[in-house]
Amino acid sequence: MSDGFFAGAYGGDASRLPADAKLECKICWHVYEPAAGDPDRQFPPGTAFSALPDYWSCPQCGAPKRDFLLLDD
Repeated sequence: MSDGFFAGAYGGDASRLPADAKLECKICWHVYEPAAGDPDRQFPPGTAFSALPDYWSCPQCGAPKRDFLLLDD
């Protein structure tokens, strides 16, 4: 296991993520939805989670991108 990685965590591997994948913060449960993007940080609707820069963090609690969990639809 890598640092901070557990089953279901994104862990920084974008190769397994579909463009429309929704991911949830494991700290505060904020859900990143590509259809909505992150307008407060100027990432427009349609921005895939994998397209967010590595420095992006949870807009609610500041958790790092690698700590998001892939949601099953």
